Amino acid sequence: MEDDRIGRNWLAEHMMTRKPNHGPVAAIDRAPQRRFGVVALAAAVALANYAIWGWIGSPIAAPDVVSPRISGVAYAAFGRADAPWVRHTSADTLMAADLKQLAGVTGAIRTYTAAQFPDLPRLAASQGLRLTLGAWLNRDDASSQREIAAAIAAARTHKNIVRLVVGNETVLKDIFTPRELTQHLRRARAASPVPVSTAEPWHVWIKHPELAAEVDFITIHLLPYWEGVGLDTAVEESFERLARVRARFPGKPIVIGEIGYPSRGDVIKRAEPSPAAQAAFVRQFVTRAQHDKLDYFLMEGYDQPWKQHEEGRAGPYWGLFDAARLPKFSFSGPIEPDPYWRAKALGSSAVGLVFLLWFLTRVANLRLRARLAFAAAAQGVLSLATVLITLPLLHYMNPADWVMLALLCATSLVMIAIMLTHLFEFVELFWDGSLQRRFAPQPLPAGVRQPFVSIHLACCNEPPEMVIATIASLTRLDYRAFEVLVVDNNTADAARWQPVRDYVAGLPPQCAQVRFFHLPAWPGFKAGALNYAFSHMDARAEVIAVVDADYVVRPEWLQSLVGHFEDPKVGIVQAPQAHRDWGGQLFRKMMNWEYDGFFRIGMHHRNERDAIIQHGTMTLIRASALRDHGQWSEWCMCEDTELGLRLMRHDLRTVYVDQVMGEGLTPDSFAAFKKQRQRWARGGMQIGRAHWRALFGTGASKDDGTARAAGFASGESVATGASALTLAQRYHFLAGWLPWIGDALHLVFVAAALIWTTGMLASPHWFSYPITLLLLPLAVFCVVKLVIGPLLYWRRVPCSAGGIAGAAIAGMGLSHAIARGVLAGLFGGAGVFQITAKGGDAVPPATVGAWGARVSGMLAPAREELLLLVALWTAIAAVGVTRSTGHVESAVWMVMLGLQSLPYLAALICAVAAALPARSVPAGVRSGARSWGGSRLLQRLSRHI
Repeated sequence: MEDDRIGRNWLAEHMMTRKPNHGPVAAIDRAPQRRFGVVALAAAVALANYAIWGWIGSPIAAPDVVSPRISGVAYAAFGRADAPWVRHTSADTLMAADLKQLAGVTGAIRTYTAAQFPDLPRLAASQGLRLTLGAWLNRDDASSQREIAAAIAAARTHKNIVRLVVGNETVLKDIFTPRELTQHLRRARAASPVPVSTAEPWHVWIKHPELAAEVDFITIHLLPYWEGVGLDTAVEESFERLARVRARFPGKPIVIGEIGYPSRGDVIKRAEPSPAAQAAFVRQFVTRAQHDKLDYFLMEGYDQPWKQHEEGRAGPYWGLFDAARLPKFSFSGPIEPDPYWRAKALGSSAVGLVFLLWFLTRVANLRLRARLAFAAAAQGVLSLATVLITLPLLHYMNPADWVMLALLCATSLVMIAIMLTHLFEFVELFWDGSLQRRFAPQPLPAGVRQPFVSIHLACCNEPPEMVIATIASLTRLDYRAFEVLVVDNNTADAARWQPVRDYVAGLPPQCAQVRFFHLPAWPGFKAGALNYAFSHMDARAEVIAVVDADYVVRPEWLQSLVGHFEDPKVGIVQAPQAHRDWGGQLFRKMMNWEYDGFFRIGMHHRNERDAIIQHGTMTLIRASALRDHGQWSEWCMCEDTELGLRLMRHDLRTVYVDQVMGEGLTPDSFAAFKKQRQRWARGGMQIGRAHWRALFGTGASKDDGTARAAGFASGESVATGASALTLAQRYHFLAGWLPWIGDALHLVFVAAALIWTTGMLASPHWFSYPITLLLLPLAVFCVVKLVIGPLLYWRRVPCSAGGIAGAAIAGMGLSHAIARGVLAGLFGGAGVFQITAKGGDAVPPATVGAWGARVSGMLAPAREELLLLVALWTAIAAVGVTRSTGHVESAVWMVMLGLQSLPYLAALICAVAAALPARSVPAGVRSGARSWGGSRLLQRLSRHI
């Protein structure tokens, strides 16, 4: 109970330091200065954002090429939508335009196929281009023979063909053995009027020197990117490899058949492709090659998007020109890493400026530090969104990429919205002085008539001793004008409800204001019981109070809060939920602090704009509001929240007094904890569906039909009439549901990620690792959540670092349950209200039975999460086993899968923690000296939470 005491003492001190006002704090009118400050701050952030983009896009230095004429260029006659197996562009028209353009930068080209483009030699000759003609070899001998025959025929016909290259990397790709390739080379050399070679990477020539005897010249490929060589040494190492081949084959002519660096692609070891890296490599190499008078072909003339199918992410990006035939860089002057950076900077700065002007003008209560922090963070989020949106400008997207982009964009938009809402909450609450609307207890002055309060206590199949404790606390209230209506509905077990009836019947005469009702079969769940109480309450009732069956309320509850109803516009007065008897068990501590965060953080944030969540306990409601605007909604899983929203729609105000007036019990188990949060998530979606017009537009929810159309069996009418909801109230309700929707999208994304990983492992030609930038929003989102949440807890919730960690794990462990609740609320029917088990005395599953049975029982509440965890970790292991050493994209994907697994790991930890016995029971007493191995460690941990 020491932790209970610490929390209460802190709360008492906290309340003593609060301003004793009963409403918004009056502010000095500084509108002109504030408007100027808003404009200045928004403009400064926009300019800073533009400057940061400029710094990131700063030009890099590279040697200018003295003569832009290069030795030669590799060329494949495929347009943006073309591939060797499909043709959308007229080949002759494309080649004529391409060869004319290439003739402006080079006097020679190298090709790879002779049979597929028979007119190419003639078109090249018309542009004055010398041609090193390729013959494409494969395992189809007939096809290979046709290629060789076409190449020889062309060489005999066209004088601009100066060399033949028979086969391209056939030994490297295990298409032919050196001996098999030799047979093709001998036949070609015997018939060719020009020198003949074959093309292989430099190391293949070193490994198979016998090939050199079968060629007239050696054609080597020098592609340092594929070897993981960084830009800083790529040119130097290329020349070193050339020197090794020269030394191995002295006197043999050597032609560099391919050399270059891609502008995009996966990171391999130290090789990081980028437009700037490609430009710098080409300019450095060409400068040195011109000095050394090398015979080379740059890889390649034009980007080839189809190559992603064959060569992975880097395949499409080797061209000097992009697929639209535009030059990718200049051979002189500074090199810009991103040619679009100015447009991106201007666009993100302009959007940020407009957004910040609007936001900072409307949220006038924020202190300067809070404004600065939010403005900077929001601008960063908008710039991140700009990077995501403009990805198609920089990448050739295949259908799989577009599918992934669509999925990630939808997910990222939700994540960005969640991040902005979290940032707003953080800056408003982290620094003192921003909150203006704060309420303290307001007792009625002496001599003022007490309004009659009807207290409603609904229970269903609850432990009788727990309900009796609640009733006993209500009889001790320091208040005269009240009654208590205990409504037990749908409890079949007489042993559960009769002791409560007998206790009420045995109360002394002065407690005649307590009445008990047993409803054997009653519709509407808790809302139905509360509506029954409403119809049977004393006609004098001016205020209705609702308390859960597990709460022990404090005597001052009513006396401290009913004074707020002196304001006729107040419809609801809410005190926080709080808990007792949680200090001796690890998971109960975790749950307590997880609950506490909302009431110390979220409710204060919402209260600032009169948008609190009404809870079905420790709440006071003006009775006339229920009479005038409808009773509890029996179609909704969260009838309390729905009622609060409905009363706000009718322009009734709410009051949140953050002082503990009563304490309930935490759920009995992790399963009960999940069930409760799943019900809340489902109810939230039901409310959104029923009130969507009021939340998104200006009108009312549709009478009768809305509830029925939303799938609610009752078809009960929701509130009608014009909505008085403010923009801020709408924001808070929608923003409050966003994290739950994010949990649902997380589940969808996990399923997609597992399918995608399976596709990459089973069919790598069709599935590739997502562009790393696509995963950036997810990484930023995880970092923001992992940083902001604990910082706010540290600032606002009176718990230790262990308590913060425990609350974070407990909250994260609910992700799967929330996702199921959201999906059920959006796409399911009315559902069945499930009671959250509290006050039970079940033995934790980790303390009974054989070891296997204990483990099975302990993990049962997290069975689905365990399966997803195993699936994700199996996917990580499979990627790890199959990935190439130094391949960054696969490592990023593994990290992403690991991040996605954290909620399921947290659920597993929660299940284990919930199964541990309370601290008062020494480890091993119930289950033997060798009870579950982690229990002692976790029990030690529990002392610090």
